[in-house]
Amino acid sequence: MSSTANDLPAASTGEQPKSAGLERGIDWTGAFWVASGVPPLVLFSIGAVAATVGKPSWVVWMVSIGLGFLQSMTYAEIAGLFPHKAGGTSVYGAIAWVRYSKLVAPVSVWCNWFAWSPVQAIGSGLAAGYILNGLFAPDSVINTWQWTLLDLSGLKSGLSLRINATFILGTIIMLAVKAIQDGGILRSANTTKILGISAVIPLILIGVMPILTGDMVQSHFFPLAPIAHDASGNVVDGTWNRAGWTLIAGGMFLAAWSTYGFETAVCYTGEFKNPKTDTFKAIFYSGLLCVLVYTLVPFAFQGFLGLGQLVKPALLDAHGAVVAPATYSGMLAPDIYSGMGVARVMARMVHAGELIGAILVVMLILSIVLSIMTSMAGSSRTLYQASVDGWLPEYLSKVNKHGAPTNAMLTNLGFNLLLLLMSDYVFVLGASNVGYLIFNFLNLNAGWIHRADRPRQERPWRAPTWLIAAGAVLSFVNLTFMGMGADVYGSGTLTTGLLFAALILPVFVYRHYLRDKGTFPSAMREDLELGSGEKVVTRAGIWPYVTLVAGALVVYVSHRLAVYQ
Repeated sequence: MSSTANDLPAASTGEQPKSAGLERGIDWTGAFWVASGVPPLVLFSIGAVAATVGKPSWVVWMVSIGLGFLQSMTYAEIAGLFPHKAGGTSVYGAIAWVRYSKLVAPVSVWCNWFAWSPVQAIGSGLAAGYILNGLFAPDSVINTWQWTLLDLSGLKSGLSLRINATFILGTIIMLAVKAIQDGGILRSANTTKILGISAVIPLILIGVMPILTGDMVQSHFFPLAPIAHDASGNVVDGTWNRAGWTLIAGGMFLAAWSTYGFETAVCYTGEFKNPKTDTFKAIFYSGLLCVLVYTLVPFAFQGFLGLGQLVKPALLDAHGAVVAPATYSGMLAPDIYSGMGVARVMARMVHAGELIGAILVVMLILSIVLSIMTSMAGSSRTLYQASVDGWLPEYLSKVNKHGAPTNAMLTNLGFNLLLLLMSDYVFVLGASNVGYLIFNFLNLNAGWIHRADRPRQERPWRAPTWLIAAGAVLSFVNLTFMGMGADVYGSGTLTTGLLFAALILPVFVYRHYLRDKGTFPSAMREDLELGSGEKVVTRAGIWPYVTLVAGALVVYVSHRLAVYQ
């Protein structure tokens, strides 16, 4: 695929026309409050990261949010190139890659969607778990009954599709969120502003109170050595060998799913009143909030709770196979790993009484609902814009009378109901994050590709060149985390993620070649500069192809270097 040599003129005025049915109803503060659902994502994986890497967990979170903030500067620049589009950076990045390959470009959009969309299923499951654990005893019938539909232990031990109380209550939560989203972006932004305040307050309290009350124990942080276990299953300090670095890569891999997520703030460019100024402000201030939360909360949580010790050894059968895994206390406890027990511990961290503790748990539930709203708003607009641009089926581009992409949200809902059936949310998170880091790789490199192919196009915010270069380097670092660390969460995690990423290819072939006869919609052709009839050129030359080959080699080599315990 190639392109013309011309650069598109950027809009010189702040006010923009309506974008293909979406309503321009918010400024950057509205997007900030919608994106404020990203900080609560720390609740989803704080236990899993700690159980993976051990005492260096707090460092992993700090480094990860630092990388995410640097990378966001590339996203802010490329978002400003297309102020009339919604859908986020995957859409803007796809426009860079489609010049060089029609098949690579839709992978960017697809991977971003299936990475971001599962927040709805995982978040609904966690919120339902918080409610059920708060109202009923852990061994009560309502918390223990389960109807298994399909055994998936071939992907990961213990994984299955099941119906239980968590699934039923989680479904109700998702349906309620969708009802709010159907009212359009303005109503969603107003609702998320209220929820955002409810979410930020407990997270800041949790991050600050243990420091002020002196509940931070130095031995919970040092020595900085990856976790290991002796022959009896006791927790010991590991060594910085290949197995240790594999665990660190696994921690960085999983943390990225949460810490990089504030790039969703630019999903609403097509709905900003003044996209020329609002786009950068939205992602910058959302990033600052995430830096604060992702630095303080994991640090305080680990300092208060500690890594934990062996409580009950693993139960083995006569052949030495594990019948029941070992159980641990602290951050290695099963309910902390799954996320279900995080809210209860955080209520203890602020030394609250029973009533205040219950209120704090309710606020944490609201913060998770906010994350679900953020995901539903962002991922549905990714599907919508991908349909408008000719990547996905046409039915996804339908909007309701409020300008909300209703068919895209229904598709999201159906996909997440299936994910909600899964018994292990950490596996879902890990498999979806494979897609997220593929999207991250393609879009960070889209920054320099757009610089090459659109050198004269006005950029409302232009990142320093060193940040564009840093983003390109970090794209390969993230692929290393993925190749080495994904299978820490189950031997089928990397393969499952890659296979799901490839599912876009037959979908795109059907839409583009069978339905659209090999041509893009007119609006997309204008973005690709295909309407002038001039000779087609690609200024980046062979380097996009070199980048793709190098990325595949990084994943292959890093996966071969990994040592799984």
